[in-house]
Amino acid sequence: MNLGKYNGNKSSGSSTKMTSEAIPKDGGKLIVLTAPLTETIDHAGYFIQMAMASLPIWMEFVLNSKYPQWRQVEHNEDGSARYMPAGVRLVEKSLLRQYRREDVVACFPDDLPKFIGPKTRVVAVSTHNPLGVTFAAGVYTSIFGSSKMPINSHYARDLFSKIKASPYRKNFKVIVGGSGGWQISQTNTYEELSVDCVVEGRSESADAMELFRNAICGEDLPRQIEARHPTTRDAILFPDSRTTFGVVEMTTGCGRRCQFCVPDLNPQIDLPKEKILGSVRANVREGNKQISLATEDMFIWGQVQTETPFFFPNREALLDLYSEIVNTPGVEQHVLSHCTIAPSVVDPLLIKKLSDILLPKSPIHLPRLSTHPQKKALSPLIGLETGSVRMAKQIMPSKGVPFSIEDWPSVVLEGLRILNQNNWFPVMTLIVGSPGETDQDVKDTLDLVYEMERRGLFAFLIPSIFTPLHDTRMEDKKGVTETRQLTPLQWQLLMKCWKMNLRPGQYSWWGPMA
Repeated sequence: MNLGKYNGNKSSGSSTKMTSEAIPKDGGKLIVLTAPLTETIDHAGYFIQMAMASLPIWMEFVLNSKYPQWRQVEHNEDGSARYMPAGVRLVEKSLLRQYRREDVVACFPDDLPKFIGPKTRVVAVSTHNPLGVTFAAGVYTSIFGSSKMPINSHYARDLFSKIKASPYRKNFKVIVGGSGGWQISQTNTYEELSVDCVVEGRSESADAMELFRNAICGEDLPRQIEARHPTTRDAILFPDSRTTFGVVEMTTGCGRRCQFCVPDLNPQIDLPKEKILGSVRANVREGNKQISLATEDMFIWGQVQTETPFFFPNREALLDLYSEIVNTPGVEQHVLSHCTIAPSVVDPLLIKKLSDILLPKSPIHLPRLSTHPQKKALSPLIGLETGSVRMAKQIMPSKGVPFSIEDWPSVVLEGLRILNQNNWFPVMTLIVGSPGETDQDVKDTLDLVYEMERRGLFAFLIPSIFTPLHDTRMEDKKGVTETRQLTPLQWQLLMKCWKMNLRPGQYSWWGPMA
């Protein structure tokens, strides 16, 4: 495939209207797939998307200063997107089972006028945070003032404005999927964003494909549908084109049944090694040098539906899989996704051996923390959520299995010790303001954080306000909803976490001043 060069055109973030002057020569594509610009880029650094979910739009200048070329994207020869989020690629793969390649395209938002035309019948959008009400966004944008729309929410709205302004809008249906679709349905912003239907679920589902067929026929669509999740590993598709950050799915579900979690409602499935490797090779073939295996808990892979309980990791299988991933020719970087902390206590030798395999390919460097010769580190995402045993019993009683939830603080401390010893410095999330949280619960969490500090342990602690996610067992519960409702102790927890997070920077000349 002959790939185009970087597109140097910069988007100002303002809506670009499509006019009838820009009619695609072929009349447009039947189905157009897209996602907000901020969710598609992967060349400006792995953590930029976290910043875009947390910083308000008025602070975009910070990212513009550090990553002046972050809006530059790469195209294929036909103008389609060279890379897209894994969810978009999965929809694309599902559609190509029933539609011709020339009828389906995945493109960047600024390129929509090239592909939306008189023939277009569906525009499908994948978005994670269209309205800025995810876990982190609700806290950190509001800290910066009343103008608190996150950067990625701004760009999502900009995308919907482009679609709404299309002169062909009356001809096609707008279908929204992705983990942020619930924000639209819960706030009833269908008309505002010009959305016809929100899909919860996976594109492999017959429900999702029927929805596309109905849209192409011009039929009225329901406001929202549930697309059933595959129940077998063979029913799950793998994209065979490049994904943002080289994301390749590894598992679905988790099995620990935390009451605030949506992904844990999915079946616990680990995906075939040969299919994972096939998708890795496809990414490399199309120019991707980085791979990240998408999972809710990397440690369940190789252990699902075996005679051994999933919370005892399959060391041999995991080492074999990750070794083949990082040794695939063309893979220069590998980034860990999500995991749980108890398996590190169960099998410390697994952590040591994984470190030997993965550290050389990690793009993360923590000079003041890492003992690796090149100061490399691994930073998976781990849910800490609370240091209160009372709260843990209520919202995540199986978080520490095979250990009792009564021992949760000890499991966290010992797990973190083992991880740090092997140059794993995880990003750990905390939930502040859970329904029924008392001052004593906050004190217990603070005690755990101070004990981490006393023992010289380190993790990037990311506290966020409780968000009652749709379809979870806590969707009807109400806790703290905005920062102005936080108690002094909850504010102390937020600030203590971030003071610890900035600790590595305190060794620099600018750190103490900042």
